[in-house]
Amino acid sequence: MEALLAFAAALLALRFAGDLAQRWRVRRSPELAAWTASLLAYALASAALAWGAAAGWSEAPFRVYYLFGGLLTAPLLGAGSLLLVGRRWPAPFVLLYTGLAVGVVLAEPLTLSVSGTAIPEAQAHLDVLPARILAIVGNSAGTLAVLAVAVLTFGRRPLANALIVAGTLTAAVGSALAGLGASETAAFVALAAALLYAGFRAASATERPPVSEPAPASG
Repeated sequence: MEALLAFAAALLALRFAGDLAQRWRVRRSPELAAWTASLLAYALASAALAWGAAAGWSEAPFRVYYLFGGLLTAPLLGAGSLLLVGRRWPAPFVLLYTGLAVGVVLAEPLTLSVSGTAIPEAQAHLDVLPARILAIVGNSAGTLAVLAVAVLTFGRRPLANALIVAGTLTAAVGSALAGLGASETAAFVALAAALLYAGFRAASATERPPVSEPAPASG
């Protein structure tokens, strides 16, 4: 059941990412590009979760899950929030961070082989430096950016901000419960993807520039 739920969550997140990509092609808004990348990373992490749940965890699905779920989703989400309010400086930092994250996940040796059907804990398989510290810094910065922008702009976009914060917290709670062995995480993944997507759409709608009225004909 967990594998089916995770696969459904991956398809849902991928569908949402595709819709946001289409909106970005029309509007070319940088926040839509960042949010598309965030949901795409979330979809790939969900696919790795389904892979591990169905076939048993091994090194390959663990690395995919850690890269896209543990390292990239939250920073890309935070970058989108900052870009939404006109802050362009996160873009080069996020590109640099993404390249660093990919390099670390590909090169970092595992301290213990991965096996079993439960979601592997990072502390059991990766050293503190650099992989786990990078995840802590990236997730903390991304989550802080989401919450800060939500608080500062709540009056302008109350519904969008509430949905994005709810999606971020749902994903965090699901990961925490799965790590404690208290709950499977695929249902949380699907719910978080739906909340984030709804928030992204609501936020981008509020930022749409007004349509100019045609000037009256002279004479």
